[in-house]
Amino acid sequence: MKKITIAVATHKKYQMPKDNIYLPIEGGAVLKKNHLDYIADDSGDNISEKNKNYSELTALYWLWKNNDSEYKGLAHYRRHFSDKKVSIFSTGNFDNILDRTVLEEHLEKFDIILPKLRHYYIETIESHYKHTHFEKDLLATEEIIKKLYPDYLDFYNSALKRKYAHMFNMFIMQDKYFNNYGEWLFSIRVESLYVLQKVLLIYQILHFYKIFHYVSYFFCHFF
Repeated sequence: MKKITIAVATHKKYQMPKDNIYLPIEGGAVLKKNHLDYIADDSGDNISEKNKNYSELTALYWLWKNNDSEYKGLAHYRRHFSDKKVSIFSTGNFDNILDRTVLEEHLEKFDIILPKLRHYYIETIESHYKHTHFEKDLLATEEIIKKLYPDYLDFYNSALKRKYAHMFNMFIMQDKYFNNYGEWLFSIRVESLYVLQKVLLIYQILHFYKIFHYVSYFFCHFF
């Protein structure tokens, strides 16, 4: 039996999968007076205080730094992996969520499990982001990647021109890949705080709260 932990990031009490591969983690616990009956992301090595900016990424960071499972993953209280063609939340059927038995079968063949590609059809990832957020976010991210990981720059730009991506900060990875992704992602996040504070306009301050969360949605697609 493989040692598997999939963090379920949440900020409130919610129905959770019953399979023991799932670990509910309360995001932004350090910022709250009343806590949930879940693992809190303010224990151990953590960045819980950054939850307003990072959203579910504080749960991801906690799992990266405080868990030694062979396989690690991230899901959300309202978003889960399923091996069936069914909308879990339109039916309220949590029995369709991916379980250990099916997942271990997949992990015999694959080291990384991702959500289905999300297709936008009429626009690119770049144009979609510009329509729903701010172009300056992408320009700042490009500046960061150019500085820290120049070898990624061409692929970053080409990925933005595509009309599909693996979204929502959801994945299951063998530990070595998970650790590499954590190191890569959070090195960009640390640098981004400095860069974004320089380039974003004052009127974007409310959007700025979750910018790291928004941009990271498509990072796993080109890691």
